[in-house]
Amino acid sequence: MNEEHQIGKDVRRRILLVIIIGFFSLVSFQLIQMQILEHAAFDEKSNENSIKKVVIDAPRGIFFDRNQKPIVSNKPSFSLQITPNEYDTEKTEILETALQLDSGYISKILYEKRYYSKYQPRKILKSVDFKSIAWLEENSEQLPGVSYKVDLQRDYAFGLLGSHMFGYIREISAEKFEKDREDYSLGDIIGYAGIEKSYERYLRGKKGYNYVIVDSRQKPIGKYLKGVEDIDPQKGYDLILTIDADAQKVAEEALKGKRGAVVAVEPSTGEILAFVSAPEYSLANFAAVTSGEYWKKLSSDPEKPLFNRASMSIKPPGSTIKMLAAIIGLEEKLISTYTTVKCTGGFRYGNRTFRCTHVHGTVDLEESIEKSCNIFYYQLILKIGLNRWAKYIRQFGFGTKTGIDIGEESKGIVPDSAYYNRVYGKNKWTEGNLLSLSIGQGELSATPVQLAQYVSLIANNGKTKKPHFVKGIVKNGVAEYSQFIAEDVKADISQRSFDIVKKGMYKVVNGEGSARHIRLPGIDIAGKTGTSQNPHGEDHALFVAFAPYENPKIAVAVIVENIGFGSTHAAPIAGDVIKAYLVKDENEFDVPLLTLKNQ
Repeated sequence: MNEEHQIGKDVRRRILLVIIIGFFSLVSFQLIQMQILEHAAFDEKSNENSIKKVVIDAPRGIFFDRNQKPIVSNKPSFSLQITPNEYDTEKTEILETALQLDSGYISKILYEKRYYSKYQPRKILKSVDFKSIAWLEENSEQLPGVSYKVDLQRDYAFGLLGSHMFGYIREISAEKFEKDREDYSLGDIIGYAGIEKSYERYLRGKKGYNYVIVDSRQKPIGKYLKGVEDIDPQKGYDLILTIDADAQKVAEEALKGKRGAVVAVEPSTGEILAFVSAPEYSLANFAAVTSGEYWKKLSSDPEKPLFNRASMSIKPPGSTIKMLAAIIGLEEKLISTYTTVKCTGGFRYGNRTFRCTHVHGTVDLEESIEKSCNIFYYQLILKIGLNRWAKYIRQFGFGTKTGIDIGEESKGIVPDSAYYNRVYGKNKWTEGNLLSLSIGQGELSATPVQLAQYVSLIANNGKTKKPHFVKGIVKNGVAEYSQFIAEDVKADISQRSFDIVKKGMYKVVNGEGSARHIRLPGIDIAGKTGTSQNPHGEDHALFVAFAPYENPKIAVAVIVENIGFGSTHAAPIAGDVIKAYLVKDENEFDVPLLTLKNQ
């Protein structure tokens, strides 16, 4: 009985063992089938769908003017891109023909961007029209590796150019990328000049990322993990500029077709109200299909539109410097308000006669400014002396950069004895050089932005701030101003000296001076004309001014090259800019206002 029972147990064990072995054999066979026999099928299936990381560019911060009008914003635009590892080069001719591109254009751009990863889309064409996008969409099956994306490109309001002020943006160069690998990726759009460059870290924002499931043709078919891994881009900070759109527009229109510059500043703050260098160029064209060709055209233009005349061009300031010579004479007690000089139309020094524009007769200090009498200043500078004159000139910002916040700037020239010894040799120059300096000619040279700072110091009694373009930034709709307070600029001069020269400037416009034709009803303007002598052609016209006389809100410097007298050509421009800034339409500020903080 026990033996039978034991035999039965053994049989059952053997049967169970056979079943277990059979089960594992079946499973093993299926695993082998999956791993070996069906490997190709599974591999093909897995390749059909994959996960792709899509970079979402951050919208660049926009610009508001000082009255919170949006003046530089973003607008959508299509661009064509090619991913080399997916692209069929045999389709190039078809693509170039359909998009009306020159033969070889695509190959040229791909070669220029050869340092990109072959897996990274390379932008081939900007500002692609909707008709072309529709064609690309319709033929996408036959164009592997060819895609398009929606970019944001700059849009300039009110017809403003502002080329030397705003600056331009473009794709990062290989050289720039090598220097800033930690901050940028190839293909990024960055600021390359002007405010766009100087305030890049505020404007650029942070990229976002989407993870999408794509099929074998790299077409998105859904979100990966329902988008939980996605990161939204962070828009760059908006900037509130110091610029007044009305004054800027008027200044641009006034210089159209001319060479020159206009710089207008608020005297008490150094805030730049208008900044124009002419000729200008179209920033919008940098977003065009042929931006490279446009750049070449600008670079070879003999009018030099890329050159920033407002902060880089140095010219003799002409008679606009006479107020400073008068201040030096007053401060050093070499003259007083009662000092008079008889102008006979010429001043004999050595074997040469230095001329005045008119025979003015007897003139006092205020009249010497009003009538721009050269003889008064020929005699005065001989009393002052070269090095003492140069010391005061530098105190008003000449001979050094103003520190304007767009980087590109010349410092100009303030000659002293060391300068003349270096240029002409020791004891090889005479005091005759001073006579030209006294009326703003000779080696003395300044930029328009320096002249604007100089007249601001006079208008505001020796106190201003560094000229600058940015008042504040906008974070989440809130404007913050506190971090953009400019450094002080001071000239240690007595109030009495400022009062006297300002009276002379007042008479230039409101007395019998040469700028009386720019008077404005209800606004008292004080100014000074000048002519910068040019040995290579027609003289340059200059004018500096501030207004209102009793409570200055704007100081202006204007230069128009190769055109003649300042009273005729530069003064009217200054008058128009002053009017545009101070006289506003009743509905001018009917725009949405930002929330203000730390104003």
